[in-house]
Amino acid sequence: MPLILYSDYKKPRWLVNRHMETIVPSTLRRVRTVVEPVRLRMATQDEDFLDLDWYRRDSGKLLIVSHGLEGDSQRPYILGMVNKFYAEGWDVIAWNYRGCSGSPNRKERFYHSGASDDLDAVVQYAIRLGFDAISLSGFSLGGNLTLKYLGEYDTPEEIRSAAVFSVPLDLAGCAQEIDKSHNTVYSARFLKSLKEKVRLKSSLLAGLVDLDKVALSKSVYEFDDFLTAPLHGFGTADNYYASCSAIHFVPDITIPTLVVNAQNDPFLSESCYNTTNFETSDNVYFEMPKFGGHVGFSTKGTQGVYWSEQRAFDFISKQV
Repeated sequence: MPLILYSDYKKPRWLVNRHMETIVPSTLRRVRTVVEPVRLRMATQDEDFLDLDWYRRDSGKLLIVSHGLEGDSQRPYILGMVNKFYAEGWDVIAWNYRGCSGSPNRKERFYHSGASDDLDAVVQYAIRLGFDAISLSGFSLGGNLTLKYLGEYDTPEEIRSAAVFSVPLDLAGCAQEIDKSHNTVYSARFLKSLKEKVRLKSSLLAGLVDLDKVALSKSVYEFDDFLTAPLHGFGTADNYYASCSAIHFVPDITIPTLVVNAQNDPFLSESCYNTTNFETSDNVYFEMPKFGGHVGFSTKGTQGVYWSEQRAFDFISKQV
């Protein structure tokens, strides 16, 4: 049976709807880290690279944080998690997906919701750095990626736990949700940014995908159908979603893992809350606060620490 946890999250009163709960933290929150990261450029097996920001303490304990769609390692929700764990004595690595660090990657390949091999490469790199206690956290796409990785790979003994937030467990359902009229502002922003990355890599992509169709795509689903799916060997968007949705990998997760999805998240479909639709292992805990928006979970009077950051630390620290 799914393990459902009570949630004590309470939103600030002045965030009057789910869109404010989503937009205000992402646009108005300012987070400064107490230390500058060491930027590491990690080579991948296919002769590409991943850029990692390492907040170094030489503690032996490491949190690896994965960002959301069209995010990067400097987003406020990432830096908030960095600050919380660093203040508690942890090292933190916030990594950038291919093409998300400000430097276009060398290969035709993009990042996507199922690129768990890149997360595995980061984990293996961290193990080589000498960390023997590693935990994972992820937001939105990064949450899906983290759960897929944990259910798909033989989890290294160094990985102790995970906490993920605002996870599109059912990618097909969420693609339909993000393309609805109430999410027009978000989908338009995502599409503009994604298409610009395609434009910058057009010389590499010519002949591999129909660039005219990609440029004219009017929804996230069409973008995935015209570019993400064919470029990465999935064929169609429907097959891509079916192959990469974390909902299919949850039953095989073997470490303590917390999944937090706000019930008023504007991006998530109903299938992301209906835990009776799938069986889960005894290691995965679901928490569904009434409020929080998408990657929001703002709090007041907590010295800059958001509820999601405190929640992740409380859960993860018990497992180390």
